[in-house]
Amino acid sequence: MALSSPRAAAVQLLLLTSSAGLPRRAAAAAAPVLAAGGQCAAPSSWAPRRTLTAACAAGSLSRTMATSAAAEGVLQIERVPCLSDNYSWLLHEPAAGVTAVVDPAEVAPVVEALRAKGWKLTHILNTHHHFDHVGGNEALKAQFGATIVGPAADAGRIPGIDVQLKDGDRYQLGAAELVCYDTPGHTRGHVTYHFPTSKALFPGDTLFSLGCGRLFEGTPAQMWTSLSKFAGLPEDTRVFCAHEYTQSNARFAMHVDGDNADLQRMAADIDAKRAAGQPTVPSLLGDERKCNPFLRPSSPAIREKLGVAPGASDAEAFGAIRSAKDTFR
Repeated sequence: MALSSPRAAAVQLLLLTSSAGLPRRAAAAAAPVLAAGGQCAAPSSWAPRRTLTAACAAGSLSRTMATSAAAEGVLQIERVPCLSDNYSWLLHEPAAGVTAVVDPAEVAPVVEALRAKGWKLTHILNTHHHFDHVGGNEALKAQFGATIVGPAADAGRIPGIDVQLKDGDRYQLGAAELVCYDTPGHTRGHVTYHFPTSKALFPGDTLFSLGCGRLFEGTPAQMWTSLSKFAGLPEDTRVFCAHEYTQSNARFAMHVDGDNADLQRMAADIDAKRAAGQPTVPSLLGDERKCNPFLRPSSPAIREKLGVAPGASDAEAFGAIRSAKDTFR
């Protein structure tokens, strides 16, 4: 799937620090949205780009052109630890006063983080239906009136869903544009959210740092196709996955690719961070490409370690890597 190139205007990426030492980031892009009454308007709420063509074709888009420069802004990203190892993420676009949470596993940690920042929740973004990603949906919607956005392919299993996204849909979070990818494999209706201008990726349980999600509902071929959708993204894309599994994943990665010098350095850094009580997420997509065995099924070293035939497809090799991880102790 081809993505439009990020806007030429430079967007500042901020690394903020909360009292818990947890990072947040920022990004922005602008596009019209469909306002109440079917009129084109400056971005202030979520609306699917694919619905705009007919609604806006008959009217003037001069207002969009006039406001596009002013709509450039900064999306702040705040980590919210939940349960034992989950990460939910708060996304705040200050110009519009819009705040979304990605995969709210629980209610109380999200509400506490919102109060600490002085933000009001307006949207919930779900990547898939598992309870540790949607557990806070209905209570947060009831408390804040938030709009719940999730995968169209799995709408029946997303509690309280209001807006259904399909592969390639583009939405606005205030001035920040979101692209949705269908990424089945972990579940059949899984999606990933990407903010191109900020180079921020929210893959849920599709991609972890040095790992990927188990195939509960999909096939190795499906998951490899899903991961391959990230191939064209910039090396400095930050991967905001949903679990702190990195140290465990590093042990498996070293088992199948222990001579990889980049992986050796990354694993040492991970151990140091965890020993200091620091998070390992987000990671950089460029580092994942060098070190994550699930993004490297063509590696001769990994194939040899797992007994994968040289002529096997990458999807077949990926399946062998996933099977090996499932039984690794």
